[in-house]
Amino acid sequence: MNKYEAMFIFPDAFSEEQLDNAVGNVKSEIEKVGGQIESAIRMGRRSFAREMAKTQAGQYVVFTFALGGKDVEALKSNLRFNEDIFRMQIFRVEDKKPAEAVAVSEQV
Repeated sequence: MNKYEAMFIFPDAFSEEQLDNAVGNVKSEIEKVGGQIESAIRMGRRSFAREMAKTQAGQYVVFTFALGGKDVEALKSNLRFNEDIFRMQIFRVEDKKPAEAVAVSEQV
């Protein structure tokens, strides 16, 4: 399984209860395709750099989860037509290994 990070933008007009329901729906969709959620961080309301679809702000939530590489497209297609999601972006996160000490010698 690969590690992914997904940023979701939900409509700014959502109440706290609507946002809770939308986040719960996204979590259940991730689990439905075999994903394991590590975290869901609410970033709060953020203004856009420019207006999108006559909207000036949104409520951001970042999910971190593990999912098989072949299941990402299934997840995207399940969420693509969800009307609660304004925008979404899913990125694969590389596991960072500790940097090994490397001796560098300068030649003059």
